[in-house]
Amino acid sequence: MDIFEEINLKGYVDEYIDPTLDLFDEIEKLKKEKNAVILAHYYQDGDIQDIADYIGDSLGLSQQAAKTDADIIVFAGVHFMAETAKILSPTKKVLLPDVKAGCSLADSCPPHLFKKFKEQYPDHLVITYVNCTAELKALSDIVCTSSNAIGIVESLPKDQKIIFGPDKNLGAYVAKKTGRDLVLWNGACMVHEIFSREKITKLKERYPNAKLLAHPECEDVILEMADYIGSTTGILKYATNSPQKEFIVATEPGIIHQMAKDNPDKVFIPAPPNNNCACNDCPHMKRNTLEKLYLCLKNEMPEIEVPQDIIVRAVKPIERMLDISARLGL
Repeated sequence: MDIFEEINLKGYVDEYIDPTLDLFDEIEKLKKEKNAVILAHYYQDGDIQDIADYIGDSLGLSQQAAKTDADIIVFAGVHFMAETAKILSPTKKVLLPDVKAGCSLADSCPPHLFKKFKEQYPDHLVITYVNCTAELKALSDIVCTSSNAIGIVESLPKDQKIIFGPDKNLGAYVAKKTGRDLVLWNGACMVHEIFSREKITKLKERYPNAKLLAHPECEDVILEMADYIGSTTGILKYATNSPQKEFIVATEPGIIHQMAKDNPDKVFIPAPPNNNCACNDCPHMKRNTLEKLYLCLKNEMPEIEVPQDIIVRAVKPIERMLDISARLGL
């Protein structure tokens, strides 16, 4: 089996790695040799966050992808994030350690079905959450993230009719905060939909002084309990700036690595899901490993490609998001 067949089958380069190698040193050497930059989402494993040149949420990572002068972008995240980087930097080589690192939310909105949905509302402007495929972005007027969704909706005329997709929970939260009547696509993130209200209530009883921090992709029953609702970056900033010492975190627990690094004197407890697992890890985010990242950069594979016609159409709503965000100071 050659390397291309292996990637098609497994999703990543699978080669023997000398166990005596210091992967952190080797990755640093490769970055300098190839003029590469590593962008990592907060939901990645701690080792990947530690080796990354930039760690952030979807908005921050999009901004970094748009302005980097590196020749190679290694995106330690999921597939739609690497696609966004390719759309914003089409002349650069964009790599993803494991191409099977997908997204349940993106999967919940097939572009051909969304196109039919959109056709039912011809006078509506389409805002799509960045957690979607390149094809869906190409069907959009504006892309948003959880950091700027409210600001983007509020920047539009009050009589502007809007379709919001694919995340129904984020859409409902934005509608509630802005007072707008949004037409919502019925999509959701598997990680943020399975937090247990009952288990969080018991956890709050054990930690009566803890603040509950929640991502707006969570269901409304969880958001109603939250002391703070915000993007991953917003959650991180809130915990850092708060005098409180204990926090229950209702989002993917990968963010706790950075929260604990920035706040070693504070306690962070992952909110329990409504299943038998101890935590709420995203199985897609966790497909990436330090070993896969090293082999990805070494071989410059797997590479993310986006058709040129999709790039041309998808870049416009993303750039519109970045322009609005810049005007709003986000």
